Amino acid sequence: GESSFGVTSTMAEESPLLLSLVEEFVSGQQDSKAKEAAKGVKDGQFTMLQLVEALGGSLTSSQPHTRSRGVQLLSEVLQENYADLTEREVEVLIAFYENRLKDHHVVTPPVLRGLQALTKCTALPPGSAVSMLRSVFQDVHVQSLMLTERGCVYNMLINLMETREAELKGLGADFVFGFVQSMDGERDPRNLLLAFQIANNIILGGYSLGKFTEELFEVTSCYFPIDFTPPPNDPHGITKEELILALRAVLTGTPSFAEFLLPLIIEKMDSDIQSAKLDSLQTLAACGSKYDHRDLAEFLQGLWTSLRREVFQTSSEKIESAALTALTALTSCLSRSVVNSDSEDTLITLLDLVLTDCKHHLCEPDLKLVWPSAKLLQAACSASNRASHIITAAVMPSLIEQYNSRTQCSHRRTLLEVVQRFIKSVKTNPSSDTDESVLSAYRAALCSMVFSALSESNSSLQITATTVLTSLIQQKGLLLDSDVGLAVDHLTRLLLTEEDESVSSAVVECAGALAELHPAAFITKLIPKLKEEMFSDPRENSEMNSHHAMCQRCLSALAAVSLHPSVVFESTPVLLQVLSSAHTDGARFSVDEVVLACRSLQRIAEQVQDTEETGRCFHDNIIPRLLSLALQAALQNEGSSGHGSPLTEEVFLSALVPVISTSCSRLQP
Repeated sequence: GESSFGVTSTMAEESPLLLSLVEEFVSGQQDSKAKEAAKGVKDGQFTMLQLVEALGGSLTSSQPHTRSRGVQLLSEVLQENYADLTEREVEVLIAFYENRLKDHHVVTPPVLRGLQALTKCTALPPGSAVSMLRSVFQDVHVQSLMLTERGCVYNMLINLMETREAELKGLGADFVFGFVQSMDGERDPRNLLLAFQIANNIILGGYSLGKFTEELFEVTSCYFPIDFTPPPNDPHGITKEELILALRAVLTGTPSFAEFLLPLIIEKMDSDIQSAKLDSLQTLAACGSKYDHRDLAEFLQGLWTSLRREVFQTSSEKIESAALTALTALTSCLSRSVVNSDSEDTLITLLDLVLTDCKHHLCEPDLKLVWPSAKLLQAACSASNRASHIITAAVMPSLIEQYNSRTQCSHRRTLLEVVQRFIKSVKTNPSSDTDESVLSAYRAALCSMVFSALSESNSSLQITATTVLTSLIQQKGLLLDSDVGLAVDHLTRLLLTEEDESVSSAVVECAGALAELHPAAFITKLIPKLKEEMFSDPRENSEMNSHHAMCQRCLSALAAVSLHPSVVFESTPVLLQVLSSAHTDGARFSVDEVVLACRSLQRIAEQVQDTEETGRCFHDNIIPRLLSLALQAALQNEGSSGHGSPLTEEVFLSALVPVISTSCSRLQP
């Protein structure tokens, strides 16, 4: 029949067109004839196998270059027509090409291009994937090929792994060995991306590595850490980052590599090149999610020594942060392992190393190793609930004792900051709500530490204390109602008396965080107290300035604490009362305070939870009241001379508009 090799020679003679195309391409070197031949096959003028037949003379020529040119024509036509081939045609072509791989090396490039096209055929007969690869692995020395042909081999592997996985796995570890030999020594970045993709497919696809595990590691890890600068105006647009991530996926893809990779990482962390250090640390962090304690156990001491060095003697924030992330990943990995009575508890092993080298520095708040030590301990602490318990129990008592025995403000402030970072790094157990906080045992001591710092006169100590308090509030279920009440009393006192602007803004921020979780204490304590003070008469004229400043702090605080609808219903009437009181008694509140009261209303409209009640509160109460005040002031102003109401000032009207527009856009009518 037409589609077998049993084509009679008369058929080829009957197609003078085909013979002349072959002649012109092979001998006449007219490259355009390949396109014409491809179109002829597509249009059904002749078949692929008739083309093979017509090439007969060229393929048996004694000149390697003529044979190569003949195969090139076949491969170019095949690249345009591979999708339409029958299984029988594919079989014949594969046999033909495999045979040609044994030919002269100038014939190899077009043969590989033809085979690559055949790997895309849907009609691949069973067994052909394996036979093609065996031929390539046996007869071709891939690294002696040119760049494009090496790419052909990699693409053949990628195509076949996608469509013939089961068949390739049947090759066992021979497949891995063949690949290892093919990529060994690859230098081109484009081909490396392909090779890393194949290695990654081998690992993720669960191909058998057999006795070639170390070989696969060696042939890929020799590029680690990636040192590649793309050439200027590189048309392929391959970036160093792409190569780094592709290689990292391979190296961290299987715990089977752990025994080879971890010593390599320890060695490369010592590099003088920043990017190599960074890559090593990020690669180590990526291992955390794939490994278990058995993979890490024997390398913990070496890994810890390197990580400690990178944080203690850090040259850059990036490196320090990557080292801390890696320590968290390792701790997290060791925390996942179930402890058996017979296995060593590797989490304890690691944390002991960290505590031994870092804990004593926390008692030296005037020395520079406090911070790196605290950061390392906190990185470990934040990895898991279990790590939090172990580290907190080891460091918190001594930090509290240090704080209470120190007298110098700068030392106390450093200790407070260290404590605050520990509170933030504690990992609660997400699975249980009833679980006691890791910090429960230290609750009373921590609260008294914060409250005593808030009562100091040193502003930086007070500011740090507000951040510690905010962190304590955010620990679910830690503070008692009595602690919250005391905290609100301290914040209220500071709002009313503290003239330092940086302290008062820290207090306002802290009050906002506390009100979000504990609204009740603000309704009963803070709001009534602020209202009473704002409307009290300053005793002396000399106190006028500080009274106005206090009012402004109170107005800001009223906005900051108004997140819950329940608080908003108490705070907004006070703000409206400031406005109406300013209207009736022009001297009581300054224009600045009137504007600030509007800004506070606007801020509340921006942040309050949008519920039916809050919508009603603004649309039915606050906005009509504001408009009515503005209107009264305007009417009254027309009929009076002298100092009118501050509500006629343009700045008030400008501040009024956003309250209305925000309410309308954010709150349901």
